[in-house]
Amino acid sequence: MPRLYAVGVGPGDPELMTRKAERVLRSADVIMAPVSNPQEASVALATAREVLDETRQEIILHQFPMTSDKSRLLQAWHEAAALIAARIEAGQVVAFITIGDPLFYSTFIYLLRIFQASYPRIPVDIVPGISSINASAAQAMVPLVEGDERMLVIPATGGLDRIRVALADCETLVLLKVKPVYAEILELLRQTGREQAAIFVERVGSDRQIVLTDPDDMARHKPDYLSLMIIRCSS
Repeated sequence: MPRLYAVGVGPGDPELMTRKAERVLRSADVIMAPVSNPQEASVALATAREVLDETRQEIILHQFPMTSDKSRLLQAWHEAAALIAARIEAGQVVAFITIGDPLFYSTFIYLLRIFQASYPRIPVDIVPGISSINASAAQAMVPLVEGDERMLVIPATGGLDRIRVALADCETLVLLKVKPVYAEILELLRQTGREQAAIFVERVGSDRQIVLTDPDDMARHKPDYLSLMIIRCSS
């Protein structure tokens, strides 16, 4: 039956895709992958490529620009929705692929809202994926939470004040999007005595994966956009 699938392909390791994700991707007629820049490769597409048949399936790379200009973003999302809706109305099954999970800090969330408002008759199914947080914890062999502990997840771009408060208010803090304020985060960890409790993970699940636990190594490193930090505040 024609429909839209949102498929989380995990953090970057093809072996971390679920069996359901693989089944849906193999059977779909159209695959759409988001990119922020047309010259850049899609991590989601690279992760899923080995289960795709590009001689049969249509592959669409659609640009969603990295900008705070809401008018540009809205235009990109409506264009993507229209492309998908046209193919579904023509009887095709479309899979929109995203790294991690489709409903966890994902670009698909905005697209879902458009479909719910403008294309309510088109069926939408969500296929969950393993997040970079789970994969990073596994690579670093660090427990995220246990017992009655609490975990907070914060985009580091939300500001150092939020991070400072969180460090004192939970047992585990996960910081996403650390690149823009990386040096400031390291200094805050030093000031609060948390530098030994932090783990830095970059490009988890890929051949470019980096896991750092030593503060000096972190200080020397220049982070990639796809990076995060796990801080065990209770340790």
